Amino acid sequence: MDTLARLEATIAARKGADPASSYVAQLNHRGLQVMARKLGEEAVETVTAALAGSRDELVGEAADVLFHLLVLLGAKDVSLAEVLAELDRREGTSGIDEKNSRNA
Repeated sequence: MDTLARLEATIAARKGADPASSYVAQLNHRGLQVMARKLGEEAVETVTAALAGSRDELVGEAADVLFHLLVLLGAKDVSLAEVLAELDRREGTSGIDEKNSRNA
């Protein structure tokens, strides 16, 4: 099992835990708006690290983005496998063509 699949499984296991003992449970208890806002905050911190931070800061912030994305996906019952399947579907397609197909 790869790292992201293990993380997804850990997040699923902790989703219903006691919020006093689990950050994942805290996020789920607080709701989608909090989870979405936290993902957005981490994305901004990642951009900031990319532009002005060190390599280590970027790595850490990128990890935070992936973690919070998986928490949000789990809350919406969207699996990592579904996201990976969508990426597989897009493979070999120009990013410009793919984006234009969504705007058509």
